[in-house]
This record gives sequence, structure tokens and C-alpha cells, in this order.
Amino acid sequence: MFSKSEFRRQGHMIIDFLDDYYRDVENYPVRSQVEPGYLSKRLPESAPYNSESIETILQDVQKDIIPGLTHWQSPNYFAYFPSSGSIAGFLGEMLSTGFNVVGFNWMSSPAATELESIVMNWLGKMLKLPASFLFSSDGSGSSGGGVLQGTTCEAILCTLTAARDQMLNKIGRENIGKLVVYASDQTHCALQKAAQIAGINPKNFRAIATSKVTEFGLSPNSLLSTILADLELGLIPLFLCATVGTTSSTAVDPIGPLCEVTKRYGIWVHVDAAYAGSACICPEFRHFIDGVEDADSFSLNAHKWFFTTLDCCCLWVKDPNALVKALSTNPEYLKNKATESKQVIDYKDWQIALSRRFRSMKLWLVLRSYGVANLRSFLRSHVKMAKQFEGLIANDKRFEIVVPRTFAMVCFRLKPTAIFGQNLGENGRAYIVEDQTNKINQKLLESVNASGRIYMTHAVIGGIYMIRFAIGATLTEERHVNLAWKVVQEHTDTILGALDGKLN
Repeated sequence: MFSKSEFRRQGHMIIDFLDDYYRDVENYPVRSQVEPGYLSKRLPESAPYNSESIETILQDVQKDIIPGLTHWQSPNYFAYFPSSGSIAGFLGEMLSTGFNVVGFNWMSSPAATELESIVMNWLGKMLKLPASFLFSSDGSGSSGGGVLQGTTCEAILCTLTAARDQMLNKIGRENIGKLVVYASDQTHCALQKAAQIAGINPKNFRAIATSKVTEFGLSPNSLLSTILADLELGLIPLFLCATVGTTSSTAVDPIGPLCEVTKRYGIWVHVDAAYAGSACICPEFRHFIDGVEDADSFSLNAHKWFFTTLDCCCLWVKDPNALVKALSTNPEYLKNKATESKQVIDYKDWQIALSRRFRSMKLWLVLRSYGVANLRSFLRSHVKMAKQFEGLIANDKRFEIVVPRTFAMVCFRLKPTAIFGQNLGENGRAYIVEDQTNKINQKLLESVNASGRIYMTHAVIGGIYMIRFAIGATLTEERHVNLAWKVVQEHTDTILGALDGKLN
């Protein structure tokens, strides 16, 4: 099962295979072109009885698996949010997988625990997080700290569970039905799922409406009025998830003013900066998390826009004991002197699962291999390319930017005037025009994606269907941005030419 000579030979083959894949990745259709169920038609119905060679297996990967991949690492990938990679992140993953330790507590692999604590402090300092979120090594009495989760979904569930138990210990567990969770209507659906799992009454989940007036950020006044209405009903405000860089439009909730509201009512504030948090290592973006000192927890995904392969969600909390009290178990078979000494961290008590991966290895390699200066430069290059794409849109009067660009994502659409001409002022047509405009933009996006040349996704905000162009793939260069715009224009010409005034 493990031959050193075969490990070396086959390992080199895999590296060569992946190196060829990255060399050719921009030539593949970005979005997979297969139909549902394609793979069952290509693979046998049962596992082989005898072993097969790695050569044969890799041939099947090339022939059967790669056609079914959507190529997230393609330089022509602009969909969702990026899942950026790097040599350092990849090699760190190799080391982690190679060691294959199960670091649930300090004793099970001291280096895994201690490296995690160190890199979380490193990254926290790069973000200029307050000391209250960091591990203290100088006797200052700071009680905070960081942990690597798999995803933001896990980070939100852990913090919500901690907030829930903290509150129920004060008011009695029989009152769980009174707890209320707050967010905006732009907050990621992970919060709603976490609330369901944590036992929050679905009727007590508040998705507060946002508008263009606040650029789709959560209004502190709207939050306050919602809280006051809940108090009138005898409900108990529990948890607010504020977002820095929403999924639909990268909107930013004003953390400081929101915390000014929540602190009056003892509400736990979690800041979800899954996408945009990485950019805050750059001084010019740090202001987007001003006010974080008044929050209770903060998270970002290093696997989105920080060149660290999936999965790697960084979570900092002011009060780790709240997590530990809500999530810890202490069975006899895990008891040991290190844990009992209270001098070590057992990260199993900071997360949902018992077992955990050695994620800090890849983040450590990324931080060391590139350094702060280069990481800032990479991030700024993506923002610069997003500005470049904005400029291309501005030069084509058929298009408009739907919401202001904040980071490296541009949200745009074909204007109604490009579709209907200037005949938009007739009574009773406004709804029809917007509905048809949405449908034409949807058709445009589907046409572009079906071509395989680039891949983008959409969102609907304020009733407007818009196309999201998110730059963040590690291999993307200016030429790919120019190509993407050319593809958009070509498909626009075809669609508008087919309409030929039919909607006027």
C-alpha cells in the first residue's frame, strides 16, 4: 500500500499532470459543457476487483473527469467569488495531506495546534485587528484568539451556537423560542441555515430590507426599529451578522454604527468578511472593517481571495470560552495531562467536528512564500483589472454599472434603452420594460456562458437582474479582461441584432 519508490514515481506523475493542466487550463471551456448523468455512462457500475495502474487512472481523469469540471482556476473564470490558488497554497496542502495528522487536541499533534495559533495572530496583525481578537503571549491578559474552520458556514454556526448558549444560560433554555437573529436581505444564506441548525424559530429570523439609498448595506436605523418591534413582542435579540462584501454586490454593512445599536441590547455581532476581508490587509481598504473592535467575532475565507486552497476559513473571537462552553466534550479516551494543565488549546472545542485538518500549514506557506508586500500587490492587481473592466463598460453606452464597485467585482447590465430604444416613457410600460430587460440580460449571460470562453454569474438586487464580473483567479491578466469584454460585446451584438426593434 505504501512503497517509497512508487510514491516518488507516482507523485512526480501527478505533479506533471497538474502542471500540464494549468498550462492548458485557459483552452478548456470554462463552464463544463456536460449534461447531467454524463459520468455514469462512462464509468463501470462497480469498483475494479484487481488494481489498475496510475497511468490508466490518469488517462481516465483526462478523458472522463476534466470534461466535467468547471475550471475555477481558469484565467477566464469570473463567476461567483474566486477560489484562488497558488504554488505555496498547493504545496502546503500537499504537506498537510502527506503528514495526515488528525489534530483535534494539542496532544494529537502539538505543531498543528501551535502553528495555527501563530498564523492566526500573524494574519490578525496584518488586518490590524484589535488585540482583543488575538492570542496573548505577553501576559497582557487578552483573552481572544483565532481558529481555522472549513468554511464561513461553519464559522457562523459556531459563533451563533456560542451566542445562543451564552444567552440561554442567563434566561433559561426554555426561552429558546424567543431568540431573534438579525441580518440584511443581502446576507449570505449560510446564516439562515445556521439559525435552523441552532434551533432558532424560523419566524424569528429577520432579513432586514436594504435599498439603493444605502448602496444595499444594512441601515442602523432599520436595525434599531426592527429590534424595538421585537422587544415590544416580548422577544429577545440575540445575534447580528454584518457583512463586508455581500455575495450579490459586495455591499458593506457599516460595522461601527451597527455595533452602536447592538451594544445597548447585548447582541452578539459577527462580521462576515468571507470575500472582502482579504483586501483589508491593504491600508486603503482597512476602513471597511472600522468598528470591528466592538464586534464579538470576525471571519474571512483565505480560500476565496487569499491564494490559499480550499478549505480555509479564518475565524477570530473575543471570547473563546464562549465557543468552548457551547462546543466542548470531554470523554475519558481524550483526557490527557496537557489538556488538564489548561496551558494548551484543544481546537476540537472551537468547532463542530472532532477531527480536523492541518490547515495552518498551507496558510503558513502562503504568508511566508509571498509576504505582506506581494500579497497586497496581488490583491491590488485584481482591483486594478476590475477598474479596467469598469472603464470598458463606460465606453459602451449600451451598458450601465448597476451598483458601485467596491473591490474587484463589477455588476453591470444592458440598459433598457439599448433594448427598447428611447420609447420608455409611455404610461404603464415601466414594469414591462424592467421585466423584459431582466430577461434579455439573463439571455445574454446564458449565451456567453454556453460559449465556454468565459464564465460569469448573476444576482438580482432591487428587482434588477445584473451580471457579476468577479476578478480573483490567480492566472487572470489584463488580456483576459479585454477578451471577456470582447466576448460580452459579440454576444450582445447577436442578441440585439436578433431583436431588431421587435420589443419597441
